[in-house]
Amino acid sequence: MSETAPAAAAADRGYKSDEMMSVAASRLLDDGTVCFVGIGLPSEAANLARLTHAPKAVLIYESGTIGTRPDVLPLSIGDGELAETARTVVSVPEMFRYWLQGGRIDVGFLGAAQIDRWGNINTTVIGPYDKPKVRLPGAGGAPEIATSTGRVYVILRQSPRAFVEDLDFVTSLGGGPRRQGLAVPGAGPQKLITDLGILEPHPETAELTLTALHPGATVEEAKAKTGWDLKVADRLTETPVPTAKELEVLRALKKRTAEAHSGDV
Repeated sequence: MSETAPAAAAADRGYKSDEMMSVAASRLLDDGTVCFVGIGLPSEAANLARLTHAPKAVLIYESGTIGTRPDVLPLSIGDGELAETARTVVSVPEMFRYWLQGGRIDVGFLGAAQIDRWGNINTTVIGPYDKPKVRLPGAGGAPEIATSTGRVYVILRQSPRAFVEDLDFVTSLGGGPRRQGLAVPGAGPQKLITDLGILEPHPETAELTLTALHPGATVEEAKAKTGWDLKVADRLTETPVPTAKELEVLRALKKRTAEAHSGDV
């Protein structure tokens, strides 16, 4: 299958591969889930869940906003939309010490620049730390989210540049060997949602394993876009296609967001 085949297959079904990814990620949040949300794709998926099947999901952002219900997606954790629509706003120290480290958050929803087979995440640099090719936004609260939330979901487009054998820098802890023996309370990454499918840690090895493919994607494509020898589950499932409601709500959300931020620099 060609490099653009999954995207073409998605288009033939009336949606884009990125829409399939956001919808699949949103379905992981149950109604009432308390979720610490990252900016970008995690925010898109979490708010789609809130606007569809999980209206009572409690979305928390690093700036201290709790139970926020933004009408448009925030540009950053400091976006006024988050504070204006939140049930309450607390200080950042309280957010991390009492809420996050206190074990009161069910799910951490993160993005990444690089990820390895164990779910360790890099958002710091590409290349050597002292002389990087690219300096990324950095850690923010992601290391604490990765260790202290009940479980972690990661959303990331699949490519050999992002799915790497060895990270250039470990920003946030995943599972597997690095996590073993450390006194961290959370379970670590439990789902990795991509534009091709879903990966989950193997119950014995903790290595991220392909467990589901989105319609139109293939195992060969997923392997080709992974920088390690990707393992595939014996029982591989297919992700259900987006419903008309999911697509309608997602597209309306993105349209409002684009219109609201059209004058921002």
